[in-house]
Amino acid sequence: MGRLFGTDGIRGVANVDLTPTLAFDLGRAVGHLLEASGRSVVIGQDTRRSGDMLVAAAAAGLASVGADTVQLGVVTTPCLAHIAATGGHAAGIMVSGSHNPADDNGLKVLSGGRKIDDEVEEELERLIFQAESLPGSTNAGIGRITRDQAPIAAYRAALIGEARDALRGMRIGIDCANGSASVIAPDLLSELGATVTVLSASPDGTNINLNCGSTHPEALAAAVVDGRLDMGMAFDGDADRLIAVDERGAIVDGDGVMGICALARLAEGTLRHGILVTTVMSNGGLERAITEAGGRLLRTPVGDRHVFEAMERADASLGGEQSGHIIFRDISTTGDGMLTGI
Repeated sequence: MGRLFGTDGIRGVANVDLTPTLAFDLGRAVGHLLEASGRSVVIGQDTRRSGDMLVAAAAAGLASVGADTVQLGVVTTPCLAHIAATGGHAAGIMVSGSHNPADDNGLKVLSGGRKIDDEVEEELERLIFQAESLPGSTNAGIGRITRDQAPIAAYRAALIGEARDALRGMRIGIDCANGSASVIAPDLLSELGATVTVLSASPDGTNINLNCGSTHPEALAAAVVDGRLDMGMAFDGDADRLIAVDERGAIVDGDGVMGICALARLAEGTLRHGILVTTVMSNGGLERAITEAGGRLLRTPVGDRHVFEAMERADASLGGEQSGHIIFRDISTTGDGMLTGI
């Protein structure tokens, strides 16, 4: 049987490849492996219609092995990661198909606010395939399932603390991809003092990433030019990516964003060890720019998890992918589109 986990969790067409049974079995496996019995696992989702179904199934699986579940509702992946890392939870599960079409969905497992490594994935797969035989709980030990959006406030506060007044007075266009950013980004950027032009923030369960967001930033580029805005931010479905647009309407991909941030940090002396970590997909021009500025670029296989692991090994503070996953390791455990925009 082939591997369930790819470069970013388990992915597939919802209710075809990615079934409620698989989500239930994953819940049982996570609860068993991460010793969540008697503890809580936090679950979030993006705006796909299949999200409710898969969240319910995963929560039921967790409850069946004695783990409590806190459902956050629609949140971004980095928001879930922040809450999983700071809220005392045994693990986090994000139900999201990221930048993929609405019919797809995915299951991402986090421990300590970061994506699990290969060894844990392999053990989870083994347990999923034998989930029915895992020991369950009797009535008194069955986990509770609750819904609580209050922890999201701590994530918002963390972003506000990073931004301070840097965005005050700016005119910013945002494309929320009809995804998770829709419930956080418009109000947050307005609270930070920006005048915000909002695109694609009306999710209906089927329009996530549909001709919008980080994979289709053309409409945002046009809006920036037409509105004479200072910049644009295009997120993907779960808002862990950012593709930027400058004031002329030029699209700035992850390589460009990393270059801007790395060169600024090199000049300030705050790029740890002078290292930027990217994947094999990054442009050679980025490497030349960093090298000529006195820094060093390290490359990894594709996948933000590989980037983060290499950042840990090199004690690097900045890394990411051309696709717009940018990781500020001194601030966050995962790529975060809104943090990158800030």
